[in-house]
Amino acid sequence: MEPLESDAVELKDSAGYEGRPEDIGAARRFAADFLARARTERNIPVPGRVSGAVQLIVSELVTNACKFTSGPCLMDLELAGGTIAVTLWDSEPVLPVARAAEPGRVGQHGLEIVLALCERYEIRREPVGKRVRVTVGLDGGAAGLG
Repeated sequence: MEPLESDAVELKDSAGYEGRPEDIGAARRFAADFLARARTERNIPVPGRVSGAVQLIVSELVTNACKFTSGPCLMDLELAGGTIAVTLWDSEPVLPVARAAEPGRVGQHGLEIVLALCERYEIRREPVGKRVRVTVGLDGGAAGLG
């Protein structure tokens, strides 16, 4: 996974979680705080719909890590060149696959939601586990934000 334009990185932060259910809310708050810092520390306008989308993406990725792995996960948030990147590493090597749309299905829509909200989705196996990277433009140009 290529980093965002490194010379354009405006804000970056990381957090680690143990894989407990309460980590989902903590990760969402971490994302909200990160976006608030972008506004206050860097004077970067982050539209409310983009902020909400990033928080939902973080929630879904961390939820999947908590539900389907038996260990910790690490999250990086990066803002560069008008794009927010969410990168999540977890210890499970199995790559997730979005299921076909089934309106009557209860649950298991997390990856569908992530894919609908992002501009770019990448995943790769690591020596231990996998790394998922999702990007969202500040202009809200993703399918679910336009």
